[in-house]
Amino acid sequence: MASPVKHVGDPRVPLSRERVLRVAIALADEQGMGSLSMRKLGEALGVEAMSIYNHVTNKDDLLDGMVDIVFSEIDLPRGADWKQAMRQRAVSAREVLSRHRWAIGLMESRTTPGPATLRHHDTVIGVLREAGFSIALAAHAFSALDSYIYGFALQEASLPFDTGEETAELAQMILAQFPANEYPHLAQLTNEHVLQPGYDYGNEFEFGLELILDGLERARATD
Repeated sequence: MASPVKHVGDPRVPLSRERVLRVAIALADEQGMGSLSMRKLGEALGVEAMSIYNHVTNKDDLLDGMVDIVFSEIDLPRGADWKQAMRQRAVSAREVLSRHRWAIGLMESRTTPGPATLRHHDTVIGVLREAGFSIALAAHAFSALDSYIYGFALQEASLPFDTGEETAELAQMILAQFPANEYPHLAQLTNEHVLQPGYDYGNEFEFGLELILDGLERARATD
C-alpha cells in the first residue's frame, strides 16, 4: 500500500494551499517535524520547492496553516450541558493529537492563528459563558483544561509503550531490576494496578478529566 505522502503527492493533482498543507501534515505525521523541509515537501508534492511559495509565504505560514487544520479536526463543543460538551471536546482533542503528535508543542505557539483555531477557541469560551462562567472563570477553565489535555497528550506520546501488553512487559522488566522491598509503594502500585488484566494507561485521561470538570462545576456554583 502506498504511503499517504506519496498518494497526495500525485503531480496530476493541481497545487493549492490546501494540498501543500495536507502533504506537509502527512510528512510530519510519518517522519516528524525534524524532517519537514521545503525541499522534502516539494519532493512529496512532485514540484520544485520554489513552487510552494506561491501558496505559503514562508515556513511560519506553513506551520500556521498546518496547526489550523489540526484545530479544524477537533470536535467543537456543542449542547447545553457544558460538562458533556467540554468532555467530548477534550476526548476529541486527545484523539487528534494522537494522530498528529508533532502538533502538541505548536498548538498554542502560533502568533497568527487561522480561522479554525479562532473559531475553536471562541466556541469553547462561548459554551462556558453560556453556562454561567464569568470571564475570569472561563479563562481559568480554558487554561486548566488545555494544560491537562496537551500535557497528557505529550506524556502519552513520550511513553515507551503503546499497548497493555507492552506496558506489562516494561513494568515487569523494571521491577526485576531492583529489590521490591526498597521501593514498596512503587512495587505495590505496579503489581496491583499496572499489571492487572485490562490495564490501559489511556484510561487515566478520563479519570483526571472528570476531576477537573467536577472542580470547575464547584467553582462555577460559587463564582
